[in-house]
Amino acid sequence: MASLKHVIPFDTDAIEPCEIVTSDPAAVDRPYQPRSWRHFQKAERGATAGIWEAEAHLERIDCGYDELCHILEGSVRLTNVAGDSRTFGPGDSFVVAAGFKGIWENLTPVRKVFFILA
Repeated sequence: MASLKHVIPFDTDAIEPCEIVTSDPAAVDRPYQPRSWRHFQKAERGATAGIWEAEAHLERIDCGYDELCHILEGSVRLTNVAGDSRTFGPGDSFVVAAGFKGIWENLTPVRKVFFILA
């Protein structure tokens, strides 16, 4: 199959996933090991995009970047420091803007498309 210059398909079979154990008890309810396939990276622009997946877990976040998320599988709940929350599931898209402080909770195993702009 021919490739198109400047068009990057998110074929997870084409690259190896990045796997890092997240285990800081100040940040997470229990250790978990997300996997991400970083299909697009432009460090000079602070941009990264790809596919991310992880099992159910709760993580306290202080977001220092903007992230567009599109949920492919599973459901997540975001709760801000005031206690307001919203749940997203398959087909939902949203942005977590820089400055968000609160909790990201995978209620189930989750798979999403992401685009981060730092």
